Amino acid sequence: MSEVSTIGLDIAKNVFHAHGVDERGRALFSRKISRTKLLDFFAGQPRCVVALEACGGAHHWARELRDMGHDVRLIPPAYVKPFVKRHKNDAIDAEAICEATQRPNMRFVPIKGEEQQASGMIFRTRDLLVRQRTQLINAVRGHLTEYGWVAPKGPSHVAMLGDLLEDEMAASVPEAARAMFRLMLNLLEELDGKIRDLDKDIARRAREDAVARRLMTIPGVGPITATAITALAPPAESFAKGRDFAAWLGLTPLQRSTGGKQKLGAISKMGERTLRRLLIIGSSAVVLQASKRGAPKGSWLEQMLGRKPRMLVTVALANKMARIVWALLTRQEDYKAPVAAMA
Repeated sequence: MSEVSTIGLDIAKNVFHAHGVDERGRALFSRKISRTKLLDFFAGQPRCVVALEACGGAHHWARELRDMGHDVRLIPPAYVKPFVKRHKNDAIDAEAICEATQRPNMRFVPIKGEEQQASGMIFRTRDLLVRQRTQLINAVRGHLTEYGWVAPKGPSHVAMLGDLLEDEMAASVPEAARAMFRLMLNLLEELDGKIRDLDKDIARRAREDAVARRLMTIPGVGPITATAITALAPPAESFAKGRDFAAWLGLTPLQRSTGGKQKLGAISKMGERTLRRLLIIGSSAVVLQASKRGAPKGSWLEQMLGRKPRMLVTVALANKMARIVWALLTRQEDYKAPVAAMA
C-alpha cells in the first residue's frame, strides 16, 4: 500500500477536511475531521508535506503541525483557486490545495511565530483606534453642520469644541445635543490617550530593535514604519530582488503586455496594505519637504519633481523606498544618501 506524501488541509472553525495523496499524486483518502480530533489525526500520519491556505488560523495550525515533524506549507488562496474543479465544497478545496502544493514553481507564505503575530497585532489595533477616532471626528463635524457650525478639519482642532459647546454654541445647540457632543468628545479624548500609549510602545520597540534602527536611517521611515516592516514583512531573503519586495507590497504597476508590446497600468495594490500605506505616507512627507525646501541638486527626486505630478512622484518614491528597505535588510547596512556617496 502506498504511503501518503502530501496532505491538503482545508481549515475552518469546527470542521476540517483532509485530502491525502501518494508521491505519484494518486488519491489515498478524503476525510472530514472535527477540530478536537485534528491533531490526533495528524499524529497518526507519517511525516509528510501538509499544505494549508494562508487564511485565519493558518499560522497557528501550521506551528502545531510543524512541531509534530510535518513539512508545513502555506499557500495564498489566490494560487489555489485555479486548481478548484467544478462547484465548491470542503473536499474539492482540500484536493485543490493538495494539487497546488505539488506544482514545482508554487510560491508559499512563510509561517509566522507567535511573537511576530503579536507585534503585528499592535499595528492592527492602532489602525482600528485611528479609524474609530476619524469616524467620531466626522460624526461631530457632521452633527455640528446641522446646527450651522462648521468645525475645522483635523483632530488637533477638536479639543477646542468642548469650550465652544459651553460658550458660543450653548444658545444655538439644544441641551440633549450638547450631551451627545460631550459624550463623543470624551470618547475622542480616550482614543487619543490609547493611541499615544501605543505610539510610545512602538517607539520603544523601534529603539530596542537593531533592524528597526537601521531602517529608520532611510528618509521617510519612522518608528511606526520601521517596526511595522519587521513585524509584518516576511524575511527579505524570500525575495530574489528589491522589485519582488515592491511587487509584494503592491507598489509596482499592473502589467497587461501581449504580442511583445509592454502595457503597464496603475499600481497593483496587491500584498500588504498596511506597509504600502505607511511607505506612501512617509514618501509624501519627503516629497512635501522637497517641494517646500528643494530637493538635493541633481538628485533623482529633483529630476522627478521637475517633470512629473507630485502624487506620481510620491508613489514612485514609495516604490524606491521599498527596494531600499530590501537592500538594507539583505546587506545589513545603514542607508547612505546617493549624493553623499558620490561626494
